[in-house]
Amino acid sequence: MIIFRYVRWKNLLSTGNYYTEINLYNNSNTLVVGENGAGKSTMLDALCFGLFGKPFRDINKPQLLNSINGKDCMIEVEFDTGNKSYKIRRGIKPNVFEIYCNGELLNQEAAVRDYQEYLEKFILKLNYKSFTQIVILGSASFTPFMQLKPADRREIIEDLLDIQIFSTMNGLVKDRLSNNKDLMVAKKTEIELTQQKYDLKKQFIENQKTNNDAKVLEYAQEIQSNQSVVQTLHEEISGLTQDVSQLSEQVASKSEIETKVKKLGKIESQIESNLSKFRKDIHFFESNDNCPTCRQTIAMGFKETELTNLNDKAQECEHGLGKLEEKLVEEQNKLNIITQIQTQIQSKQIDIATKSTTITETNKLISRLQKQITELNSKSEASDKEEIELTGIKNSLTDLKANLKLLIDDKTYLEAASGLLKDTGIKTKIVKQYLPVINKLVNKYLASLDFFVNFNLDESFKETIKSRHRDEFTYNNFSEGEKQRIDMALMLTWRAVAKLKNSSNTNLLILDETFDSSLDANGTEELMKILHMLEGVNLFVISHKGDILQDKFANVIRFIKEKNFSKVQK
Repeated sequence: MIIFRYVRWKNLLSTGNYYTEINLYNNSNTLVVGENGAGKSTMLDALCFGLFGKPFRDINKPQLLNSINGKDCMIEVEFDTGNKSYKIRRGIKPNVFEIYCNGELLNQEAAVRDYQEYLEKFILKLNYKSFTQIVILGSASFTPFMQLKPADRREIIEDLLDIQIFSTMNGLVKDRLSNNKDLMVAKKTEIELTQQKYDLKKQFIENQKTNNDAKVLEYAQEIQSNQSVVQTLHEEISGLTQDVSQLSEQVASKSEIETKVKKLGKIESQIESNLSKFRKDIHFFESNDNCPTCRQTIAMGFKETELTNLNDKAQECEHGLGKLEEKLVEEQNKLNIITQIQTQIQSKQIDIATKSTTITETNKLISRLQKQITELNSKSEASDKEEIELTGIKNSLTDLKANLKLLIDDKTYLEAASGLLKDTGIKTKIVKQYLPVINKLVNKYLASLDFFVNFNLDESFKETIKSRHRDEFTYNNFSEGEKQRIDMALMLTWRAVAKLKNSSNTNLLILDETFDSSLDANGTEELMKILHMLEGVNLFVISHKGDILQDKFANVIRFIKEKNFSKVQK
């Protein structure tokens, strides 16, 4: 039960920069009077705006601010529920929205809308529509229950029967269903991606294994072929080395021959020098009869003897020179043969070097191929790791499918729960149980107000009203006075149901100009009887008929206008 204690406000509508405070608890019944525009109904706007952020009457938020002061509008509402005391502070210029519980300010990190939702769902446990139907019966901007849409009627009755929780639960279930759907889509996508990953990984491993085996075989065959080439080259080099060795033996005497040729050359030069001298002397004796130096005649015998000796020596030199030249030619031929042999040796050595280089490069190639085989074998070991990873992916895929199954099972459960929690489910069963009680109470209060009809709400919250003669009517068929009796009967019924269910039960009941409208004198008397019979109710009646009603109330609050500001007369 909500026990309202106080409502106070300043700079609201025509109220000035001072607090107007109304005690909502101390008096069982209070008459609120004043001239038009004096501020009587301001307490309704203060209550509704303070609790719900919207006034009772059709007034825009900026219009609530006192036009003279133009700032510092503040409303405070104090109430108890259970063992907790609450104070709501809401202001305009500056904007203020604070909730205090037992003097402590509640966490304000949430957005204003969430803060308001928390206030309505978990503290007040009723919203604006329900509040105005249970607490206030007004003539200004009040929309009676019978003029509400079926969905709004349902919302109010669900609040009264304390089954709004099922709507909240249904909302949560729908959210879970939506989240479940998103999760299922995400999970299916993840399964597809994981399956693709598994298939690609498996194909990769198989291809890698096939390729590795083929390459290892190819490289092994290439190594074998190159090893054969190396073996052949080694054999060829061995043969060439042997040839070079043999040829080298043949050129071993080259230096001796060259020495010999040099000696022969020197001898040849000496012989040629002697021959030239002999020929010169022969020419001298053949050309001269007298000595050119002393001018003496050369003896003929001496001349002939010298010529004979010189010719013999010259012939000897020529003969020796011929033999020497033959020997030189012979030795030179030997040198030419050795030069040819050296050319052969050089060619074979080049061939050996070329083949050795080929062997080196081939061995490098063999090493590279062996390294590649080692790397491929390592890849085979890595392939074992890939297999382990593939097993991990497979396990993940199994887990994902299991999670998907859980989501599918959860969806089935949530759909079943949603079926129970929707309007046609468990809520309808509860409403069915209470509809007879509601209809009985409405008819009881209508009879108390001297309005004898049979009022009935069905499961879709549509009314059927029958007269004593069983003629069927709707709410709109009746006069304004009759409609007001129905509105009052419904309001009293909602309060009785709220008290019965201890849901939206409250001490506060406010009637705004109810006695000023279409109620006749008899209806007024019957209504007052009903109101005086209400227990645990703090009744406030706002009326222009203060002179008529004043003696019927224990307490009177009078609003007056002073210097353009509304205030309570002391």
